[in-house]
Amino acid sequence: MTDVLRRGRASLAFSFFAQGATFALLVTRIPAIQDRYSISDALLPAFLAAVPVLAGVGSVSTEQLVKRIRPSRLLRWSQPLVLLALLGAGAGGRIAELAVALGAFGLAVGALDASMNMLGVSLQRSYGRSIMLSFHAAYSLGGILGASLAWVGAHWHLALWVSYLPVVAVLLPATFLGSRWYVDGDAPPVEERGTRGGGVVFKLLLPLCLVMTFAYIGDSTVSNWSAKYLKDVLGSSEQLATVPYNVYMVTTLLGRAIGDFGVRRFGAVAVVRLGTLVAAGGFAVVASAPGAWAGMLGFTLLGLGLCVLVPQTFAAAGRLAFESHGPGSSDAAIARLNIFNYVGFLVGSPLVGALGDAWSYRGAMLVPMVLVLVTLVYARSFAAQPDRYGGGHERPRTADVGRGSNGL
Repeated sequence: MTDVLRRGRASLAFSFFAQGATFALLVTRIPAIQDRYSISDALLPAFLAAVPVLAGVGSVSTEQLVKRIRPSRLLRWSQPLVLLALLGAGAGGRIAELAVALGAFGLAVGALDASMNMLGVSLQRSYGRSIMLSFHAAYSLGGILGASLAWVGAHWHLALWVSYLPVVAVLLPATFLGSRWYVDGDAPPVEERGTRGGGVVFKLLLPLCLVMTFAYIGDSTVSNWSAKYLKDVLGSSEQLATVPYNVYMVTTLLGRAIGDFGVRRFGAVAVVRLGTLVAAGGFAVVASAPGAWAGMLGFTLLGLGLCVLVPQTFAAAGRLAFESHGPGSSDAAIARLNIFNYVGFLVGSPLVGALGDAWSYRGAMLVPMVLVLVTLVYARSFAAQPDRYGGGHERPRTADVGRGSNGL
């Protein structure tokens, strides 16, 4: 049984890694996609907004699908669809073809994100200790690799499909092979899911939904505005302005790599509170920075602080639903919570941009700081019950798990 868990954990971590690389390859080549399809600046936001909106639809659909299909099956088939949609976005020649590719990408990525985190939460419960941050660390590592490959493609002026094809050719069979060892953890049998745990109360999840939204507002602020802020506000060179996001990604990886140890030692509440304060401090440093290097320090702190919030929010949602409504409700809670990932992504960039234009970009950086600080109000929502893992109450042995998903 221990070998089953280890294989399940390794295969799921690779899935997170592959998705991090895939998403980075898409978002970092948006200028090249715009040029390839001759998309106007006025039309581009509509294409960009369509992906998270459709991803939200995919996540909502996943909540219903997991009543009949195991999350491992959804992940097994949604990940190849995401990879093929990426390749389609790079290989098409007409706007209609791009719209179809991005539409498929959005719907599939919603199901992928939700099912990945469902499996991660159930595996963490089976392990009896915090491992959720390690999965998101794999995602960050994949994002760094994807962004690096995107830089290579841009540097050598490679066609999009030339950049994407080798990645898809490697990751698609690798993730599909790895899916043989996914473990659905302690979820109830599929035939029981329609009648068990179906009534997750939204009020129970609301604090965590707010935390997820605010965390992604902070994250999208860094990804969309760090380069412009460093160049236009802090007077850096164009070359130096590309560094903050890379630094942010690296510190996110480092924070997640060690975050599980912090949760095991000090508990989820303490780690979330510390991460919140560090992230708020990062925004404060960015807003008050006298120059580019001070701004870089602020973005470094943001990576170390924000990196723990999203994985711990997924873990807390799954645990709360499991404790209040049973195993079947955990997957439903994660699917619902995952929607607010995309809400934060949609709101964050326009919010900061509008405030920056109407007020100042320094002042705009204080808004995500205040929103992130709201997490302190809800920090107790991350606490485990005394008879569950975490908070100094880890279980002494590995729990029984459901069957792995070895069949195709």
